[in-house]
Amino acid sequence: MILSSALLLFPLMLSAHGVSSADQEVLNNGGLLAYIYVGAKHMVTGYDHLLFLAGVIFYLSGFKDIVRFITAFTIGHSITLIGATYLGIKADEHLIDAVIALSVLYKGFENLGGFQKQFKIQSPNLLLMVFIFGLIHGFGLSTRLQSFEVGTGQFLPKIISFNIGVELGQILALIPIVFIINLWKRKQSYQAFYKAANCYLVIAGVMLFIYQMYSYLYGH
Repeated sequence: MILSSALLLFPLMLSAHGVSSADQEVLNNGGLLAYIYVGAKHMVTGYDHLLFLAGVIFYLSGFKDIVRFITAFTIGHSITLIGATYLGIKADEHLIDAVIALSVLYKGFENLGGFQKQFKIQSPNLLLMVFIFGLIHGFGLSTRLQSFEVGTGQFLPKIISFNIGVELGQILALIPIVFIINLWKRKQSYQAFYKAANCYLVIAGVMLFIYQMYSYLYGH
């Protein structure tokens, strides 16, 4: 069931995440608010970012923990999004997205107790890993932003506006995710749901990694 769902959703996921001419038109005709809008839109459709964050939320209990870990992720991706874009540091989008796919695989694997079961060791410090993966996700967001024609006028404010949009989109997308997970925790079927969802994260991470590496090797 999980594998079939992944196969059905995968083409939709791939088509939802990217740079469109329509977004470029919005940026060309709008001011800083346009960058906020496109940043928010990109995060809401950023399935790889949201899959990772969903995996993090699965591991947490309590609103304070969620805020603390999401803040660590936000600080991480804001550093690289703003810094890399401002300095013009780029990476191949398929390679960086392949690493982001591995972060999704990592979180599902960790949630399923993979480190203890397979390697007989404790998982690395989660807060530190969330921050590190935040840096990587931010670099991916920077790569997307640099794919647009941004121009030179108000360059830094445009980057910051895009980053603000990403934060707003992240909040909007996480509200239903947090609600569903917390609601399901009260049900007897939660353990089955937890295992199935995290198996899906592992499968999605593997599939996304293969797709991105294939695109890097053969799509140019």
